[in-house]
Amino acid sequence: MPTIDVPGATVAYRDTGVPAGVPDAPTVVFGHGLLFGGWMFRSQVAALQERYRCVTIDWRGQGESPAARAGYDMDSLTADAVTLITRLGTGPVHWVGLSMGGFVGQRLAARHGELIRSLTLLDTSAEAEEPAKVRERRQMALFQLVFGMGPLLGKVKPLLFGPGFLADPGSDELIGEWIRRLGETRRTAVRKAVLGVAERMPVAAELGRITAPTLVVVGADDRATPPEHSRRIASAIPGARLSIVPDCGHSSTLEQPGVLGDLLTEFLSEVDRAGSGAQAGTATP
Repeated sequence: MPTIDVPGATVAYRDTGVPAGVPDAPTVVFGHGLLFGGWMFRSQVAALQERYRCVTIDWRGQGESPAARAGYDMDSLTADAVTLITRLGTGPVHWVGLSMGGFVGQRLAARHGELIRSLTLLDTSAEAEEPAKVRERRQMALFQLVFGMGPLLGKVKPLLFGPGFLADPGSDELIGEWIRRLGETRRTAVRKAVLGVAERMPVAAELGRITAPTLVVVGADDRATPPEHSRRIASAIPGARLSIVPDCGHSSTLEQPGVLGDLLTEFLSEVDRAGSGAQAGTATP
């Protein structure tokens, strides 16, 4: 798995490369959610890679990226994403970010608009975490540092996955894979990543500066970042559109992979047809 060196860290990523016969293919960069890795987009990458160069980044200390001593805050991760996009030399990219990948995507689009061709925000928020939840996340982060994530799975799974997905026996294999992958991550890195998300600064005041065509998607059953967060984002970004996915929790790319693939395919195709400066639609109230 290729890596890039950034200040204070090494960051891993996957790159499908330019698809055969499409030398001018746009690039889609995917930023994953907390406690996952770029692998959570594998279905969407498979659906897009014949027409797009697809790149998934693993945030510091998660996925295949080694633990870093510091720099787990959202501004540092945004700088990591800027470095990756710049070094790839792909020009403005389509950014797809889920949860913390969305925290980064909003900062990228508001502060580095020249790098963003379009913005897709999945199951995310523009606001700071609620104080009570910050305290709870700090406690959970410390607990897992000592005892591991196993004893916390009963609390964590309903935050990351919707009730229908958890109740379906067909989901057991994927959930087992997630648990295995998470178990391979250093506990110190998990703690710092959790704190980076829990203690994030709000970015809502910057959303009006985003000019890229924007699609906001959220699972109807998302408990971690409920649909009202996405409604506020879509209302604040000029021309953004909102899609609420039924029977879906926080990890929409895994719970409803086909629906997310279709939404992305349609949106990216529309943006590319219209040109990078076009507006994607109107906000959904």
